[in-house]
Amino acid sequence: MKLFAPLLGSVLTVTLLAGCGDKSAPQTQTSPPASDYAATLVNAKKTADKVIDTTALTKAVQLFYVQEGRYPKTLAELAPSYIPKIPEAPLGYKITYDAAKGEVKAVKE
Repeated sequence: MKLFAPLLGSVLTVTLLAGCGDKSAPQTQTSPPASDYAATLVNAKKTADKVIDTTALTKAVQLFYVQEGRYPKTLAELAPSYIPKIPEAPLGYKITYDAAKGEVKAVKE
């Protein structure tokens, strides 16, 4: 019993000392807040809409050029033969068309 008490005291002392001190890592945020995700999704949707609209129009302009031998004077010439309808520009953008080059772009207003 005389050996048990000092041994128990040593184990308790080591255990208490091992648990002391602030060894925790600093708290860092590893993922952005949920509001950033929402803003990213909205921006991605706007970009995707812009790309899809201009791509469809560009393809219609190219097809018109191949079949007619000239670029259309306006985008209205494409509907309904080459594209069902002229798509509306995404919010905050406008669709521009250069008849001399046959280029369709979505630009910010």
